[in-house]
Amino acid sequence: MLNTQIYGSPTEQPPLLIVHGLFGSARNWGVIARRLSTDREVIAVDQRNHGDSPWTETHSYADMAADLARVIEAHGGRADVLGHSMGGKAAMVLALTRPELVRRLVVADMAPVAYDHGHSHASFIGAMQRMDLSNLTLRSEADRRLAKDIDSEQVRAFLLQSLDLKSDPPRWKLNLDVLDAHLGDVLDWPAPPGRFTGPALFVYGMQSDYVTPEYRPAIFQKFPNAEFHPIEGAGHWLHAERPREFEAAVADFIA
Repeated sequence: MLNTQIYGSPTEQPPLLIVHGLFGSARNWGVIARRLSTDREVIAVDQRNHGDSPWTETHSYADMAADLARVIEAHGGRADVLGHSMGGKAAMVLALTRPELVRRLVVADMAPVAYDHGHSHASFIGAMQRMDLSNLTLRSEADRRLAKDIDSEQVRAFLLQSLDLKSDPPRWKLNLDVLDAHLGDVLDWPAPPGRFTGPALFVYGMQSDYVTPEYRPAIFQKFPNAEFHPIEGAGHWLHAERPREFEAAVADFIA
């Protein structure tokens, strides 16, 4: 079973399941999860090979969707599901293959298509694999070491949330070897059969290139009741860049 962080308490509303993206974890969503838990239980997960969830030899969307199905089945059998990036694809596969488990679907900055962002993701994995973790106790020092390979302060801050400095020796809470081996699967779209005819909201950053007009036919093919909500001033990490606007869009949709 995936590691979960639970906010709020069960109510007459279905729980909200939050699924993070590549290199993320449940803790990335803590503030938003807490704010969305005023009228329902919110369950944020660590996906396989991330955070405190089990490390496995596979990392396919079929496996990720099955992981999510088990969490929903353990919490009443039906949920609203919010997934970002890789988590958005896992949530879409879940909705297409186990629609009875999903009441409403929210996909954050992702479409049911294959992407060509492999070089940047591979470079992040390589940087984490090369980083010297010996005699490391301070996050500021970890940031300095990671800066040798990654210029973006924002990216480093995000990745370093998955560095466990309390471990002896320090360790990444990411199965980097498996993620590297299956990066092509993460970027691809497995094209499962079926359609999800329930309500679906695609929230996207207007500065992102992940959900563009040319992807809408692919979205409507699988999610015929899809709605779209753009967020100005946001890129791919829209929930971190414009958290209140993102939270409001989700809260309004699942209300």
